Amino acid sequence: MEALRTALFLLLVSLLTIPFGVLVSLAVFFPMPTRYRIIAVWRKGFMALCRYLLGIRYCVLGRENIPAEPSVVLAKHQSAWETVGLQEVFPPLVFVLKKELLRVPFFGWGLAAMKMISIDRAAAKDALKQIFDQGRERLAAGYWVVIFPEGTRVAPGETERYKPGGAHLAVRSAAKVVPVAHNAGEIWKKGRFAISPGLITISIGPAIDPAGKTAVKINTLASAWIEAEMRRLSPHRYRATDADAVATA
Repeated sequence: MEALRTALFLLLVSLLTIPFGVLVSLAVFFPMPTRYRIIAVWRKGFMALCRYLLGIRYCVLGRENIPAEPSVVLAKHQSAWETVGLQEVFPPLVFVLKKELLRVPFFGWGLAAMKMISIDRAAAKDALKQIFDQGRERLAAGYWVVIFPEGTRVAPGETERYKPGGAHLAVRSAAKVVPVAHNAGEIWKKGRFAISPGLITISIGPAIDPAGKTAVKINTLASAWIEAEMRRLSPHRYRATDADAVATA
């Protein structure tokens, strides 16, 4: 049944994405708030399909930690769900993503129209410059910037090196950093077609003020909070010795 529900979900999301991809692309002649209102309708449809077809619910811990001003969100990346779900939690935002996604028909057109920050991951220096230049522009315009610092989807219980691009952007723009952990990968599993029903927990950590801190320090603080919180959200994915090591760090 999970496989059938997933297949139907993917079909309906595709049918939903085609007209909205065209519509938001045509809306490039209108201000960004207009485009965000269009995408908000698509997002509500996506989340409704997740809730009523797949049986995916979510809860948010730490909403009080969301700053009033546009900030840089450093989040765990485990599935496709959080690329939409985080838009329900935070104010209008843009993601840092690989430029190849912009070539996907309809979906990629929508991403381009929403001024997402696209980077060429093969060109490290140019990619960082794109994050800094476009990121500062988006923050100044009032949009939040979401970065997955591990650079790729990571299964629950696993960790990749946290890249410092988001921390550098925070230092250069004087924007706060908001660490985010979640367990979406427990339901929307990496490498598995069928999506399981269940509850996704998003946990938002205390904002990190970049004042007086280096990018290395910010990155260390953010990664330490996220990884410690992951051990609380998915304790069964970690060995007891790992949890003890984080608790005493």
